[in-house]
Amino acid sequence: MTDSNVPLLTPLEIRVLGVLAEKQLTTPDYYPLSLNGLVAGCNQKTSRDPVMEVSEAEVQEALDSLKERKLVTNSWGASRRVVRYSHNLPQVLGTDSGTTALLVTLMLRGAQTTGEMRTACERLYRFADLSSVDAYLSEMVSRPNGPLVVKLAKQPGSREHRWAHLLGGPVDAQNASFAASTEPAGEESLTALQGELAVLRDEVAALRRAVEELKSEVARTKGRPEP
Repeated sequence: MTDSNVPLLTPLEIRVLGVLAEKQLTTPDYYPLSLNGLVAGCNQKTSRDPVMEVSEAEVQEALDSLKERKLVTNSWGASRRVVRYSHNLPQVLGTDSGTTALLVTLMLRGAQTTGEMRTACERLYRFADLSSVDAYLSEMVSRPNGPLVVKLAKQPGSREHRWAHLLGGPVDAQNASFAASTEPAGEESLTALQGELAVLRDEVAALRRAVEELKSEVARTKGRPEP
């Protein structure tokens, strides 16, 4: 990491940062996120590995910890009644758009192959081809301030290596590689389509939440007495 004093992150802190970074790019009109929107993003059932079920109090605790390390900042919404949160991941880690997209994908979806990452990153950052993904991963491994990712051992019967991030500390490469999903090589195109469908479903759900939050803010504003 650029700042060697930044401590390792907990699984929930990783999820919170990943959700903030994802929603900034996929639903920018509704970013920064409210606490409710952030909790919903953390508890999504699709495009998440592992799936979590966390409370507002738990997410707030993670936010407070991340704020102390300058990884998260907060501001007020237009109504001045709702606190919203944004991330500083690229600034703290010194990452560009492509590196951030790959890192966020691994933070949210667990260990993946280069092909899976390229598909999952489609709405975060568009990589020209797999060799471009490989080039970014190589740079993430050889960073002067320490690697951000690690290549895992191949699973039995798998044609490709999977990669994992290191924001939570060293990875048990053997266990992590087996924990990742396995698919027959002939189903790669189906997997890519399923991944794209999951992303679209997530965005629709995020838009619905954002509309409900906007309605709530408008209702509260109308209910306030005239100055």
